Amino acid sequence: MVIITPTYTGCPAMGIIEDDIIALLKQHGVQEPKVTLVYSPAWTTDWMTETTKQKLRDFGIAAPMHSSCSSWIKPANTHVHCPRCNSKNTKLGTIPAKRHVVSRQANGNLYQEELVGTQGFAGMSSLVYHLYPPTRVKQKDKAYSVAPKIAIDNGLDCMSFQGFQLQPEKDYLKSRKTLFVNANMHIGLAAPMESTSYFYKNADADEMIFVHEGSGTLFTMYGELNFKYGDYIIIPRGTVYQIHFNTDKNRLLYVESFSPIFTPSRYRNQFGQMLEHSPFCERDIVRPSNLKTYDEQGEFDIFIKKKGMMFPYQYANHPFDVAGWDGYHYPYIFSIFNFEPITGRVHMPPPIHQTFENAHFVICSFVPRLYDYHPDAIPAPYHHSNIDSDELLYYVDGDFMSRNNIQKGQITLHPGGIPHGPHPGAIER
Repeated sequence: MVIITPTYTGCPAMGIIEDDIIALLKQHGVQEPKVTLVYSPAWTTDWMTETTKQKLRDFGIAAPMHSSCSSWIKPANTHVHCPRCNSKNTKLGTIPAKRHVVSRQANGNLYQEELVGTQGFAGMSSLVYHLYPPTRVKQKDKAYSVAPKIAIDNGLDCMSFQGFQLQPEKDYLKSRKTLFVNANMHIGLAAPMESTSYFYKNADADEMIFVHEGSGTLFTMYGELNFKYGDYIIIPRGTVYQIHFNTDKNRLLYVESFSPIFTPSRYRNQFGQMLEHSPFCERDIVRPSNLKTYDEQGEFDIFIKKKGMMFPYQYANHPFDVAGWDGYHYPYIFSIFNFEPITGRVHMPPPIHQTFENAHFVICSFVPRLYDYHPDAIPAPYHHSNIDSDELLYYVDGDFMSRNNIQKGQITLHPGGIPHGPHPGAIER
């Protein structure tokens, strides 16, 4: 018998979950499996052998690790979505069965619970369980300005930049060069050559990092993310991270967004599930894995960016001393190669390629696709006056049907208020 404790009585997902569990148990030799619902936090699974428990964990069913009525469970190292609402709540490591309760480590010490939240208490959040208090500051050095210096303010000129002319630098943070700013975002390029030995936290902005060249691993307290060419890395504000590169040849495009970055709302239903017309789905999202708990004390340098200033902090404990966490606030990766383009017989507008959004801007992915195929279609964009928005294009492969002589890593800026359109000869081609 397997006992399930639903989150609330009458949950319509339970029938689907019961059927899935029974099917999995039958596949692994359990004769006449039985599932019982118990609406309480008690778990009575002492009868299960460790082998059976491990089979359940391997298939995403998190069996308790201790005796009945234990306040601790060990979630499977996987991401289980509610069949009703397709919740993207993610769990890794060891967490208590109930939030905000006494939870002890094997040595008897309390786990230190931290709520990492956005937009007050109304936005995305995660509950994180540390070995030590995350507040143990050992030293704080003098802050220094990293605010970009404005070269052109309130301009109204179309511009072009060769991004690959940016010279590589060894240090990750020093290699980041902000090129475009407004009140809502900063956009820049980086060509770092070395991994970071320090830690970094952007306390002001969500970060979107597009990997144009290179590969490596993003290390966070939520786990690890392996990245490669073509990946969008979304790092929510307040995330402490280290970035390790596999090579000294790396090219990154980054966006710092002062409001949260989401997937487009029109791609999701009222429960947050991706709809059928979305050009990507939940299966394309790579979440953190391989959570490692660092029980280390010493001197750990964290550079914290806030309001255009960099604050060098030194903490007494490793910032990744996390035994477990769950929630919605965590970094993830989406590959541009998993974006499935939507085409039309005549030219489709840029929003059809939308990948991310927030209250102030959108990010679109113009990927190779079947161009406009009406017999009289012009397979190039029409001239456009985007009165309300600036448009910035970053060219990944250096080839775009509406422009001439485009190089890899090139950037073109098309400010709102004046028309822009295809280069001479593009329509004729």
